Amino acid sequence: MKLILLGPPGAGKGTQCKRIIDKYNLAHLSSGDILRAERAAGSELGKKAQRYMDSGALVPDDLIIDMMIAAIKKAPKAGYVLDGFPRTVVQAEGLDKALTAAGEEIDAIVELQVPDSAILSRMTGRRSCPVCGQVYHIVNLKPKKDGQCDKGCGALVQRKDDTPDVVDNRLKTYHAQTAAVVGYYKTKFPILAINADQEIDKVTTDVFEGLAKLAR
Repeated sequence: MKLILLGPPGAGKGTQCKRIIDKYNLAHLSSGDILRAERAAGSELGKKAQRYMDSGALVPDDLIIDMMIAAIKKAPKAGYVLDGFPRTVVQAEGLDKALTAAGEEIDAIVELQVPDSAILSRMTGRRSCPVCGQVYHIVNLKPKKDGQCDKGCGALVQRKDDTPDVVDNRLKTYHAQTAAVVGYYKTKFPILAINADQEIDKVTTDVFEGLAKLAR
């Protein structure tokens, strides 16, 4: 199974993606995670991408395409979920070209839909542990001790791309560029539209039920 998971920043793609890959034994190929790992490692790609990531802008298509195609080639035969990629039509075209050359294609698109107002609340309230990566929320998922990681790692931080101004910019960028990817794929692959502005478990149930119907 080869899936693309689309949706605005903060829609819950990471959470739902983990549940999908656990159920179907797929690889999780997250462009954001890979980029942050490259930046933390101080690689050439990470250095080039850093200025875009810190401002909330999209990393140039050519960098993302090369990185994600390399990750896809290493994915297991069981398949994968592309999380955060493709974000532009140019990236989608680059992905299609690479998959066609390999004799493969995407099975379905899962689109998580959430209003901008809900996204703003979700993201600006997020806090994460810089040591273990655990994510919390000041309202919906509070740590046991205010501002401290439950695992004893130390103080929690707010990522630069979770501040109000950056979140607003990311949403504008999403609507201006990434949303067009859904239109690009409408005539190519099945699109499973999911209301992600509801309880996490209900979103998961809707995703699994939708994928089961597509598999029939």
